[in-house]
Amino acid sequence: MEDFNQTSADFILLGLFSPSRMGLFTFIIIILIFLMALIGNLSMFLLIFLDTHLHTPMYVLLSQLSLMDLSYISTIVPKMASNFLFGNKSISFIGCGIQSFFFLTLAGAEALLLASMAYDRYVAICFPLHYPIRMRKSMCVLMITGSWIMGSINACAHTAYVLHIPYCQSRAISHFFCDITAMVTLACMDTWIYEYTVFVSTTLFLVFPFIGISCSYGRVLITVYHMPSSEGKKKAYSTCSTHLTVVTFYYVPFAYTYLCPRSFRSPTKDKILAVFYTIITPMLNPVIYSLRNKEVMAALRRLIQRIFFMKV
Repeated sequence: MEDFNQTSADFILLGLFSPSRMGLFTFIIIILIFLMALIGNLSMFLLIFLDTHLHTPMYVLLSQLSLMDLSYISTIVPKMASNFLFGNKSISFIGCGIQSFFFLTLAGAEALLLASMAYDRYVAICFPLHYPIRMRKSMCVLMITGSWIMGSINACAHTAYVLHIPYCQSRAISHFFCDITAMVTLACMDTWIYEYTVFVSTTLFLVFPFIGISCSYGRVLITVYHMPSSEGKKKAYSTCSTHLTVVTFYYVPFAYTYLCPRSFRSPTKDKILAVFYTIITPMLNPVIYSLRNKEVMAALRRLIQRIFFMKV
């Protein structure tokens, strides 16, 4: 059995995989998912950037989602893969703080951005005549910058706290990244006040946006039900179902992990749930939004034709 007690200031990430054949198989699957997420989100971001037909609020928000997912999964998986391959599970004190900051910034920003995307669809379907006014360029920019700024402010507060609390002799984090809920369990002090602030920030960044998304899509479904056009209904249902799929995979595991009291959770359960919102969701987003979206597929065909004729 490995001894993870140490005298340095470094932390130890116990990781997601065990050194066995099953662990190696799981590692390979995670790497494949990571590569799919990397290629998918980068392609989606570049496609929206290059195709002027997609320079609308809906797709600008979607490009930001791809950028966030690209950064999100890159914050977690490379370090986890390096630790598994080289057997060095340590991460420096500052490195752990940096990873925690970027994770919390991107997680909070994405939660708010998904709510903005739900509002965009709500206005487009329920108030189509008001859409150019309500979702003008300045509003879209405000949504994006607001998501990034609020996510970073929240991340600064939590990261500053976990870097300044005293830790006990063991600095072995029972997780595959520097998650604040796993880090505070190692503290040599009572952290119930901080755990309450985690509950409050989770409510602000996850629960309230989720309620807003649910209300938005409730109105959307009512509006769609009364649409005379079957083609319009089909398109609206398709758009709503894709967004709700993303929301379910992202919000539910995240909220369960950060809202449940420590006594109801276990490190194994937390790690499994974390896989959904840190690895699987960033891979699913570009697949769902591209394969089920005719406009994105049309833009992809135009780009391929442009590249082909340039070569010819």
